[in-house]
Amino acid sequence: MKSIEIATYLLDDSKATYPQNQKTQIEEIMSMNFEIVVFDGFDDMDVFGVLEALRIASFPAQLKSIRLQDFVTTASGVRVIPAGVIDLNNAPDVLIIPGGQWLSTMSGASVEANRGDILELVRNFNKMKGKLIASVCTGSLILAKAGLLDGRPATTNQKFFDVLNGMGAIGTHARVVDDGDIVTAAGITASIDLGLWLVQRFGGAEKALEVSKELEFEMRGPIWQKAD
Repeated sequence: MKSIEIATYLLDDSKATYPQNQKTQIEEIMSMNFEIVVFDGFDDMDVFGVLEALRIASFPAQLKSIRLQDFVTTASGVRVIPAGVIDLNNAPDVLIIPGGQWLSTMSGASVEANRGDILELVRNFNKMKGKLIASVCTGSLILAKAGLLDGRPATTNQKFFDVLNGMGAIGTHARVVDDGDIVTAAGITASIDLGLWLVQRFGGAEKALEVSKELEFEMRGPIWQKAD
């Protein structure tokens, strides 16, 4: 996938007139699919921060579970009904992994990692060409446990940097770390920063600023990005 910069990007472009190449770029962006993995014990903000930014940008995004469940219970006890089960035969363009309750033995990111299904999921997704995987908070520890961050820069919740480094990643103190096909975000509220960064990466800086204003949220740097 490539970053696409668009000078003029409207939420409702049905009445606008664009040069053919620009309209094709817009159609390409709007055809992208984003899926956010949900599991019992995920942190609410990890998911709904990035989801809200994508929603405002009109980027298609859905919450998907790893296995068939009628509902998933968040860390705060809210019941969420997934849109379905993740199917890599119909894989999204971007897969987002939240964290939550890493130290819990009952539910959360660590429990899910120990079950193993999510590790297999992210490994298989990462092998697919032209895809991007992102994480929020301790979701990066899931990626690290799956072996995806060995020797690569990444960030996580500040409380777990030693854990991240111990898993082979290069802990990088930034709100968002964009290492090409893997993007990691720091703790909790950095979920919104991740959402805005994804909007900027695929929709351009002006679109991200538009979404930022509607969210009434300013991105908190720094953003670390892999050199071209």
